[in-house]
Amino acid sequence: MITKAQKKSQIKVITGNAAAAIAAKLARPDVVAAYPITPQTEVIEQISQFHANGEMDCELITVEGENSAMNAVMAASLAGGRVFTATSSWGLVFMYDAILAAAGARAPIVMVNVNRETPGIIAVSSGQQDMISTRDAGWIFLIAEDCQEVMDLVLQAYRLAEDYDIQVPVMVHYDGFYLSYLSEGVDVPFQEDVDRFLSVLKTQPERTKLVPGGRLGCGSHGILGGYLELRHKHVSAMERAKAKFEQIDKEYEGIFGRSYGGLVEEYRMDDADVVLVGSGSMCGTIKSVIDEKREEGVKAGLLKMRMYRPFPSEAMIKALKGKKAIGVVDRSLCFGFKGGPIYTELKAFETQLGGSKMISFIDGIANTDITKINVANMIDTTCDLAAGKTVREVTWVSYPEAQKEGGL
Repeated sequence: MITKAQKKSQIKVITGNAAAAIAAKLARPDVVAAYPITPQTEVIEQISQFHANGEMDCELITVEGENSAMNAVMAASLAGGRVFTATSSWGLVFMYDAILAAAGARAPIVMVNVNRETPGIIAVSSGQQDMISTRDAGWIFLIAEDCQEVMDLVLQAYRLAEDYDIQVPVMVHYDGFYLSYLSEGVDVPFQEDVDRFLSVLKTQPERTKLVPGGRLGCGSHGILGGYLELRHKHVSAMERAKAKFEQIDKEYEGIFGRSYGGLVEEYRMDDADVVLVGSGSMCGTIKSVIDEKREEGVKAGLLKMRMYRPFPSEAMIKALKGKKAIGVVDRSLCFGFKGGPIYTELKAFETQLGGSKMISFIDGIANTDITKINVANMIDTTCDLAAGKTVREVTWVSYPEAQKEGGL
């Protein structure tokens, strides 16, 4: 993050969940519907308190489950309202069919998903597997590194989702337990500045919405050839979202004094020989280890993904091309492939990286910490790859027994 001249704001020590709730309040949604689930619960608790205190003028719908929450905000969004919801893990899975419907209807919903392992291992623990389980649902995915970025991404998400040229739902992800409950100083903008940032949306052509007495059709049952047209327009809108998000980040800097680089954030990348690619809360730890490695003479850098869907291939190729070696750190699994999900996707563009070698690191799943020691080992291994040494394609960093079992 680049911070320029201090803009008018207020510093508050709050959790990542509180940052998401406050950002939602500042966006002035018309309808909020959500169901509590660890570690997201604090988000809807805070919004409920804002609503009860009269600080948030919205329709707050108390639903019996996450599926109802998504259906409620989808309907409100298609009727022309600004909406917000939040979930995590099992809740995200429970609303899966409604998530697909919301994407297909191009409903500009903003939702935060507080990353937590999904059903399967029955774990109340951190991990980005829930994000991966919905990556191809047709939503735009943004990932926050710290509590400040949670605040900023939620606000930026409204500009992106509701833009007339985009109109695609946006999911803001942040690591559960690490950021959801972490308290740190957050620069909270004033309401008038947020109103100014979002006012651009009012100058755009009015999107399709429900008008009393009028007719509005949603969905594609029986359309046949029209379905192909809708899908193509959806994919095209997601591609346009890349440039639009870059523009939004610059405009955000002009009002609030903070910039993250748009689709990706580069840290000490200019002269880096080896690079780690990461996302979310791990990036703070990676940056501190890179600083230490730099003092030892190791030219290491970090490429942080802020947007995951659509996949920012062009920005990543530009930043990574020509580097001697790249280590991709995934906090999730790609079942059926040896490497992590981000690694396997970036691998598809390997021929465009100018000969850069790539390896995969899997760490931080099921609440295991991505420690400074682990990061240092990843950098060392990536340096070995750059030096031409033989290294494993995939390393389960916190599970050394995996190396003994072979096969990867």
